Amino acid sequence: MSWPLSYAEPVFRPPSEAGSLILQLTVGCSWNRCTYCGMYRMKQFRVRPVEEVVAEVRAVAPLSSRARRVFLGDGDALAAPPEVLEEVLQAVRDYLPWITRVGIYADSRAIRRRARELPRLRELGLGIVYFGAESGDDETLRSVLKGATVASQLEACRLVLESGLKLSVMVLLGLAGVEGSRRHAMATGRFLVEAAPTYAAALVVTPVPGTELGDAIAAGRFEEVDRWGSLQELAWMLESMEGYRGPFHANHASNWLPLKLRLPRDREPALDLLREALASRNQDLLVPAFSRGL
Repeated sequence: MSWPLSYAEPVFRPPSEAGSLILQLTVGCSWNRCTYCGMYRMKQFRVRPVEEVVAEVRAVAPLSSRARRVFLGDGDALAAPPEVLEEVLQAVRDYLPWITRVGIYADSRAIRRRARELPRLRELGLGIVYFGAESGDDETLRSVLKGATVASQLEACRLVLESGLKLSVMVLLGLAGVEGSRRHAMATGRFLVEAAPTYAAALVVTPVPGTELGDAIAAGRFEEVDRWGSLQELAWMLESMEGYRGPFHANHASNWLPLKLRLPRDREPALDLLREALASRNQDLLVPAFSRGL
């Protein structure tokens, strides 16, 4: 039997969904204007016909008994109409009853638009929302055309958590360049404390040729934060996260010094390690460039 799922490539998912069954509910990103992101530039955003997705759920059932999680793509699947989301979640419940959790990418606009529907989506099996906040600094958010403010992103985080869903928030080291490095890092640490997500992760921004940020770097209009600068940002961020409780990971393939922390327990040891690395500039503490998997 051939694999019954088809995808409009490329398809992305969070690292923690590596073993999940991916259902492409939407194609592309509903915003698709962020200057640093090239993930969906080649796609025009659309919601796939719900009949197609439900048929795929039904067809994949005999082949997916070992799967325990489903991830709904693409970049902002929560932007799909609520009736579509409900029908797909119901299909997962009906045809894949062994699935224990459904995850989804969402941006702050979609979260706020779906505020009323979130509790119902949770009842139907949605378990976690992945939200790329990227920064807790308004100036940085404006400069990268995020289309959101710190206040609107905090509201989105609150709505997800109040609905009973888990929330995973991603932020980007290096997003403000050398000039805005300290401001961005410290504000983002404070943002995470206030947002209080279930999980938080810090990745290092990776320039993508053909994006506005990539072009600005190539033209010398944007000075990148180097590997040591990204560690300094992570240290500043952690210094600003007093009071944060929960998992905080900086162990994505983009990170130069992988850290998997539970705060507040691991905060001071992590800061000691980062300060040692910054003081010594010991390359042996870092992941070699060729091993970063980017």
